[in-house]
Amino acid sequence: MLTLEALHADMDGTTLSADLSLSPGRRVAVLGPSGAGKSMLLDLLAGFRTARSGCILWDGRDLTTVPPEKRPVSILFQDGNLFPHLDVERNLGLVLRPDGRRPGPEDTARIEEALRRVGLEGMAARKPGTLSGGQQSRAALARVLLMARPILLLDEPFAALGPGLKREMLALVGEVGASLGALTIMVTHDPGDARAFAEEVVLVADGRVHAPVSTEAFFAAPPPAFRDYLGE
Repeated sequence: MLTLEALHADMDGTTLSADLSLSPGRRVAVLGPSGAGKSMLLDLLAGFRTARSGCILWDGRDLTTVPPEKRPVSILFQDGNLFPHLDVERNLGLVLRPDGRRPGPEDTARIEEALRRVGLEGMAARKPGTLSGGQQSRAALARVLLMARPILLLDEPFAALGPGLKREMLALVGEVGASLGALTIMVTHDPGDARAFAEEVVLVADGRVHAPVSTEAFFAAPPPAFRDYLGE
């Protein structure tokens, strides 16, 4: 269970508070107006920002002051966050060999299997610049598979993709998250993405991270802050 307990944080004039729990293995969409603090929430979970007060717990373990690299969290960025001068294998190999050494035979086999699972079989020697946007997203997902961490954060990772490819990638993220048993938390501005992907919705509005609501219930009776955001 991921628990945000009396959490309060400030950033660039934005104040955010949260007091809620999210269950392992769930797919959660984070929705809300621009500037409300959605990305700030992910930064707090990842350890990129520090809360003013309160705590973040995972299965009872206090993560509040744990550095990012030691948290049980993987992140899928919009740009894939791949090193352009390294081929796909070396990029993924950094997960298994953080010291930068070349992957050994066992590591290579794991990388090849991860690439196969995301539909990039045979592309280990390609540089990121030779891949399409969708292929770069798939390579980033292969890295998530290799990291095998129980919390997966996504900050609008497919915003630059067309509608068809975006749906395909959302389905693939769901498959990857399910294979890891990961709690998957995705920030999006697109209600359609939330409907297609998420089992639950968390609204960030008016300085507060609201408790999760089932996706069906959320869209059946959207809260006033979300209707205002949509202009309804």
